[in-house]
Amino acid sequence: MSDVVQIGDATLYHGDCLEILPTLPKVDAVITDPPYGINATDFWGGRRGENGWKWHEPLKWDVARPSRHAFDLILRTGKAQIVWGGNYFTDYLPPTMQWLVWDKGQREFSLADCEFAWSSQRKAARIFNYARGSAVRDGKEHPTQKPVELMKWCIDRLDGPQTILDPFMGSGTTGIACANLGRKFIGIEIERKYFDIACERIDNAYRQKRMFA
Repeated sequence: MSDVVQIGDATLYHGDCLEILPTLPKVDAVITDPPYGINATDFWGGRRGENGWKWHEPLKWDVARPSRHAFDLILRTGKAQIVWGGNYFTDYLPPTMQWLVWDKGQREFSLADCEFAWSSQRKAARIFNYARGSAVRDGKEHPTQKPVELMKWCIDRLDGPQTILDPFMGSGTTGIACANLGRKFIGIEIERKYFDIACERIDNAYRQKRMFA
């Protein structure tokens, strides 16, 4: 069983995407950032405020990659897909013409200079330049949280999707981007802590939108 929360045009599920995805209708696009299976929490955990790091409790959400079945469901559920960390899933995803790149504008840092997303589109590869420091303004609630501006850029790369799904919602950044752009959003998150954070962040996005309307 899953909890379902409706916030504006966002429908948020707390539960396992393997159970929830088969119950959903086909959507215009899936934009997601699955766990890479690299023990990210162990890597970031314990760094309490040093050089901008934020400590994260070891929830063990990144001890293994999602199964091939999860990616089969993603490919089946969306008319188009953008999968961040696609370089970790090349054995699950078909060859593609388009890769998207987030250039973080900083070299030889302890983390990667850039990140890669697999895209289902038959279009040219594209690069998004957005400084790592600018992303901090969003508030770092999840160890692998992507910037809101990056997810908005992803949506703009697609052909006008109206309903977007993120089966690994994390702290809800894709949902915030959808709220800002006036798109419907469906999010799924299995970890209760991050589901609650996502609900709060997406609710705040809708509150700000109403305030400035």
